[in-house]
Formats: sequence, C-alpha cells, structure tokens
Amino acid sequence: MIPVKVKEIAFDIAMNPVLLLSDEEDHKVLPIWIGPFEAHSIALALEGTSLGRPLTHDLLKSVCDQAGATVASVIINDVRDGTFYAELHLKLNDQEAVIDARPSDAIALALRTVTPIFISEKVADYTLTPEELYNQESEESKVVRAPQDRKLH
Repeated sequence: MIPVKVKEIAFDIAMNPVLLLSDEEDHKVLPIWIGPFEAHSIALALEGTSLGRPLTHDLLKSVCDQAGATVASVIINDVRDGTFYAELHLKLNDQEAVIDARPSDAIALALRTVTPIFISEKVADYTLTPEELYNQESEESKVVRAPQDRKLH
C-alpha cells in the first residue's frame, strides 16, 4: 500500500471536479473524477469549514463517534472499467470491518476523522506526473486533462 494525501480539488476543461491525490513527495498524482456534492464536501473538510447543519459525511462521522467506532484507514484498492473502488476500514472494540465505498465518500470521511489514505499498487499504475496531468497552457489555471482521453471515476 502506498500512502497518499489529498492535494486539491481541480476542474477539467468542462468544469467537472477532479480529486487529486498525490504521493508524499508530490511526484505522482492520481486524478479521480467526482461529483459536485462530494467535491463540495471534500473542499469544506480541506478548508476546515463546517456548515450550520451536518452534511452526509459529517453525519457518518458522528455515527461512528457515537457508536465508538474509529476509521482506521481508507484504501483505494481497485480500478474496473474506469471506476475506482475503495475500502473503508472501521474498528470497533477488537473487531475490524471492511466496507465497500466510493473513493470520494471514503476520502470525505477520512478528512473529517484524520485517517490515513492509501492506494494499492494496481491503482498506482494510474498515477501521472504533474506535467502529464496538466496541459502546458493551463498550468496556472489548474485545468486537468483526462489521461489518454479517458475519465476515471
């Protein structure tokens, strides 16, 4: 497993949100196209902003807290047909549960619980260098292009 961090939320040329995960040295970036609601939730967590009422990911954190469960890790473990898959590893007492999750939901929760995020070696094959990710003309505006004209979500 390779540890990664949330680098930022960027946008592609059509203004679709793209979650960018990077390795610890920022040498490789994994782009994952996500929905606008998940992007908003992740952005709020990155900024440390909370709204007056809990969002879905805030609610899930509260449920875990009240139940005494902790989020041990998030692992983006697979890619099938252009779709990333993740596992949410929860601990309660001496038990561990592994729950299938969308990467965007798992990461939104991980940011709220300060949980480590990892990618598998298979998923690491989809990482790009920053130069490969950004168009030369768009480096300043952070417009992301899909690798080899394919979107991964």
